[in-house]
Amino acid sequence: MMRENQNEKYQGITTFKIGEVARRAKVNKETVRYYEKRSLIPIPDRRRSGYRIFTQRHIDQIKFIKRAQELGFTLSEIKELLELRIDEDTTCSEIKSEAQEKYQDVVEKIEDLQRIKNTLVDLIDSCAGEGPKGDCPILKALEGENKNILGNK
Repeated sequence: MMRENQNEKYQGITTFKIGEVARRAKVNKETVRYYEKRSLIPIPDRRRSGYRIFTQRHIDQIKFIKRAQELGFTLSEIKELLELRIDEDTTCSEIKSEAQEKYQDVVEKIEDLQRIKNTLVDLIDSCAGEGPKGDCPILKALEGENKNILGNK
């Protein structure tokens, strides 16, 4: 009975096994399994044989996840975006708000990286690159002896 219902359910729909989904989405099979485990993609039905039944929707969702990751979204943030995406009541302003939050996170990370870069430049400039390591101003700063280079961070 279940098999007949599945046949009807997927009649006219192209279905895929996990390897084909992975290939089309340009990820590996473990990634597909992981996204399934994290509920980032819909749990696929299974054939009698135990094989999962994937559709184009799964492939599209995995591609969405990968693009969002490229923009710096975490999997938790992507899950929120996916939930907003399927919620009929979600407005464009809610999606924009999520993107603005991510933008602010990125701006803060860039500022942190700029501070790290400047501190590293100061450390490198403070070291002549000669003498015993016990006199190295970089090691002294990292050990907390040379506070004026690393500051109070």
